[in-house]
Amino acid sequence: MSAVSAENPSKDQPTRELLCPVCRRATFWNGNPDRPFCSERCKLIDLGAWISEDYRVPGESAQSAMADDRNADDEH
Repeated sequence: MSAVSAENPSKDQPTRELLCPVCRRATFWNGNPDRPFCSERCKLIDLGAWISEDYRVPGESAQSAMADDRNADDEH
């Protein structure tokens, strides 16, 4: 697990603190290879949620859209 600290932030940019979207732990944007997550573990948990379809983008399903297209073609 890669813990991120405020040590050695970029001199050009201020250190930006944010909350990990998975565990809600405070983390830093600068110098964090796992951003916006606090660790690789949280990044993988989020990926697993997408893969198992726990997260969904609202809208019509692709199958419904294809059926509507076929019905429209049949009418012409």
